[in-house]
Formats: sequence, C-alpha cells, structure tokens
Amino acid sequence: MTNKLDNNQFKKEALNRVRIAEGHLKKVESMLSGGAYCLDVIHQSRAVQAALKKVDEVVLHGHLHSCVLKDMHGSRSQNEEMVSEIVDLFSKKA
Repeated sequence: MTNKLDNNQFKKEALNRVRIAEGHLKKVESMLSGGAYCLDVIHQSRAVQAALKKVDEVVLHGHLHSCVLKDMHGSRSQNEEMVSEIVDLFSKKA
C-alpha cells in the first residue's frame, strides 16, 4: 500500500512527538558530552525510546483511521493485504 498520512490532526501530533523525541535525544548528547552520571543518561535515553514509541502509536492510529478504514471496502484479499502489512511491520525486530 502507498497511502500517506494525509490527516492533518495525526500529522501534527506525530510531528509534535518527533520534536519531543528530538529534544530528549539532544539532551542525551549533551549529557554524554558533559560526562553525566551513566544512569541519568540511560534514563534520558529511555525517554527518547518512549517518545519514539508514541510516534509509532500516533502514526499507526492515523494510518488505521485515514488509510485502512477508508480502503476496507475492497476485496477480501486487499483487506488481508492491509492487515498483513501492519502485522509484518510490528513483527520485524528493530
């Protein structure tokens, strides 16, 4: 499928979440450069990961509402392809 995230609400929220992740990542870089306590760096790194997970959730939510639902009127094989595409994405190891 080649649908894009066209819904401005989801796009705005996803971009906001990316900016949050970026801020956390910049903090990790600053902490590493400044010789911060290791566990503090790990704590901040986990905040980056959590923020990126939230990006995924927002984009998936947008995809399901903006792309999948509007295309679910297709044939059974097309619907199964859309579901498989999502399952495959989340089955991959990062």
